[in-house]
Amino acid sequence: MLISAKTDVGLKRATNQDCFEFGQLEKGAVTWAVVCDGMGGMAAGNVASAEAVRVISQSLKNNLTPKSTPSFINNLLKTSIESANAAIYDMAIKDEALRGMGTTVVAVVIVKGVAYFAHVGDSRAYCYFEKALRQITTDHSVVQTMVDTGQITVDEAKNHPNKNIITRALGIAPYVDIDFAENQLKENEVIILCSDGLTNCIDDELLALSASDNDFETLADRLVDLANQNGGNDNITVVAVKI
Repeated sequence: MLISAKTDVGLKRATNQDCFEFGQLEKGAVTWAVVCDGMGGMAAGNVASAEAVRVISQSLKNNLTPKSTPSFINNLLKTSIESANAAIYDMAIKDEALRGMGTTVVAVVIVKGVAYFAHVGDSRAYCYFEKALRQITTDHSVVQTMVDTGQITVDEAKNHPNKNIITRALGIAPYVDIDFAENQLKENEVIILCSDGLTNCIDDELLALSASDNDFETLADRLVDLANQNGGNDNITVVAVKI
């Protein structure tokens, strides 16, 4: 499997509060990746996202094997994210400067041609195959709830003033509600994990067009460049995996 990844501060932020990591085990028999988008004043967002990536990544590296079963992988994603949530929450309680910090998370584990996803917040996972782009995750956000309940349309959601308000995050409460998904993968399928700094600046059509390019190695760079060309209003992170 090939991996293309990049994070960028964007054009409007002073610091980058996004964080990511990825890896492969047993000569590529297991592939995993995680993207987090931190929130909180001063450096708190940086702390939350970095801690989440550290805890989740270490757990995945220590426990995944090519023989991991679907139930084991989903449970491992659950316990890893719950551990990250607890770690961030405890840090915020002990240090007043970190109060209110939190982070989104989207993670994937790929074993035996199946992708196992877990997410909290509005960082997203997509799958791209044969010119078709499919969003795997559903945002945990105020605007997504408004779309789901018919208060606004999908088009209205794109420029809604509350589009950046999320309804779930790691670190803001002792417990966290996590969503899971699975996808059977095909040869040459592309998985894309990203923070909302990407999806707020480019639409699905442009994302699909970029993923269709044969130059996979530069995909993350090209997507970040496109987001910056379209405003770069937030930190931008992309991790793409090609089967």
